[in-house]
Amino acid sequence: MKNEQDLIALKEGRVLPLMEDFYTIQGEGFYSGNAAYFIRLGGCDVGCHWCDVKESWEAGSHPNTAVEAIVEKIDPQTKLVVITGGEPLMYNLDYLTTQIKEKGFQTNIETSGAYEMSGVFDWVCLSPKKMKLPTESAYKAADELKVIIYNKHDFIFAEEQAAKVNPNALLLLQTEWSKNKEMMPEIIEYVKQNPKWKISLQTHKYLDIP
Repeated sequence: MKNEQDLIALKEGRVLPLMEDFYTIQGEGFYSGNAAYFIRLGGCDVGCHWCDVKESWEAGSHPNTAVEAIVEKIDPQTKLVVITGGEPLMYNLDYLTTQIKEKGFQTNIETSGAYEMSGVFDWVCLSPKKMKLPTESAYKAADELKVIIYNKHDFIFAEEQAAKVNPNALLLLQTEWSKNKEMMPEIIEYVKQNPKWKISLQTHKYLDIP
């Protein structure tokens, strides 16, 4: 059982449940191909059945770590730090992003948008899920809307979400990995018919890197 000080530190975002952090290549979205340092926070209640990091769902399985210790480990070679999860917006990210930016790094986030925005970000990748739709603040903040296509009905969902984000947001369709062979031809044809959309590939899976 956490003591009161621990709970306050977590609420203020001075400690966060760190699942893993690593230096790699961003595999998808607008920044695909860029070297990036990933900070993956534990905890998610969105519950995507096809999630490939379900071990991130239970926040209590991951140690609450001081933000200073998280930031200290960032590889100095990188220019880009990506905060992901889990669902990182479950936490107050103001303190973490302030510390990262003071070190001179760019801050990006990958989020379902199911919680109110916090933190200071240079790029917001919003990947909405039907089970728990984004908040208004997430729709407004989105620089990139990335919709996962699992079946044909997801194209309808994609258009519904595109109507809610700011008009400057980049619109991306990405096949769910296990449905790649089945749905990629559908995505290709859809983008040809609806060229406001672009295709996002999970290139890190083709490259077999984290």
